[in-house]
Amino acid sequence: MRELAVKLLRLDRRVIFVLIALATLIPLLRPIGLPVRISPEVRKVYDYIESLPAGSVFLLSFDFDPASKPELYPMAVGLLNHAFKRDLRVIGMTLLVTGTGMAEKVVSGVASEHGKQRGLDYTFLGYSPGGSNVIISMGQDLAAAFPTDHYGQRTADLPVLQGVNSLRQVNYVISLAAGTPGVESWYVYGKEKYGFELGGGVTAVIAPGLYPFLDTGQINGLIGGLRGAAEYETLIGMKGKAVAGMDAQSATHFVIIGLILLCNIFYFLTRYTTIRPGSSQEAHR
Repeated sequence: MRELAVKLLRLDRRVIFVLIALATLIPLLRPIGLPVRISPEVRKVYDYIESLPAGSVFLLSFDFDPASKPELYPMAVGLLNHAFKRDLRVIGMTLLVTGTGMAEKVVSGVASEHGKQRGLDYTFLGYSPGGSNVIISMGQDLAAAFPTDHYGQRTADLPVLQGVNSLRQVNYVISLAAGTPGVESWYVYGKEKYGFELGGGVTAVIAPGLYPFLDTGQINGLIGGLRGAAEYETLIGMKGKAVAGMDAQSATHFVIIGLILLCNIFYFLTRYTTIRPGSSQEAHR
């Protein structure tokens, strides 16, 4: 037993690297769907979208760039899937020019999966310079803020925007953000003035700073980090990148904890079998 323990303690570190790699890659390629506890703030976002009748207007603002994609992109996919399943009229846009291409790709991609038509069931307005001022302009006159959509079509002519003259006719807005402009800007310059309901999806490092907004009802729900995205995917019955990421994280933690426990067991085992009570070494000590 001692010899086996000694061999395992001298295990080539490359074997450990392989174990960690497998624990990370396998769940990413084939998500397991480990249980995820749903937090109240994420459920509130889900419940509100679930309560909206078909044809309601849902605006999703992609206020992030590719640097925050690992955490916020899965939220966008989950929210869009839910909105299209509910037959909501979806408006996509961004307040950051660097996020335009990424945002357009996810909106058009998820829409095509649900058989939705651009201009009829959804639109992507794209980017307009001005930051928070764009929100104010949309609250006054959406067509003036975005005369054309991202594809060059006149917004006033789009069936999906019929009856939507400003943010006052939008039922629900969610900002996916990694900083400013983001959720706070949409609250200060949007919800306070024009009365729509507001939710947020942010990176894990930003989420704690928004809980005061959540506690006071200034926003009605919050999706925080990859964990929050995994919770939302679980609610809509989807095993996407967020669930896969949380599975990989959990599996890696299990492997690391297991290796730590085994190493400690082998260490004490070799120590016990090497120095026994009554032996010559113990007497010398």
